[in-house]
Amino acid sequence: MANAIFQAKTTLVDGLTVQCTARQFTITLDEPPDLGGKDQGMNPVECLLTALGACKCIVARAFAKKQGIRLKSVRIELDGVLDPDGFLGLNKDAKIGFSKITTKYFISADNTKEEVEQYIHFVERNCPVKDTIANTPAFETELTLE
Repeated sequence: MANAIFQAKTTLVDGLTVQCTARQFTITLDEPPDLGGKDQGMNPVECLLTALGACKCIVARAFAKKQGIRLKSVRIELDGVLDPDGFLGLNKDAKIGFSKITTKYFISADNTKEEVEQYIHFVERNCPVKDTIANTPAFETELTLE
């Protein structure tokens, strides 16, 4: 199968508020007031956590039947540890991004705990967003002056 290309566009709207578009969908990201924003939406690192959780939920649902999991429901809560002093430039030794992300699964399934635990390992191994974070892709930057 050929590689698929996914595209997104982000535009700074006002202050730190950013309009984010992919296909026909739009969301607004911002920062809370204590970080200089107007609190018009979740901030980018919160959005990253939700993308990670959503991807794990989708993988859990998409492969459950094939893996013999009788999944009734799945909820995922994520905690990300981030030192704001890093990206604010207040501590040159602080990591700029998350130093730790914890995923908490809440699963209802007609399976044993061991079967569900094994399935969670499958979900973790097959989540594209987690793989992208854990195995950093190549990055390229281009500039167009307008």
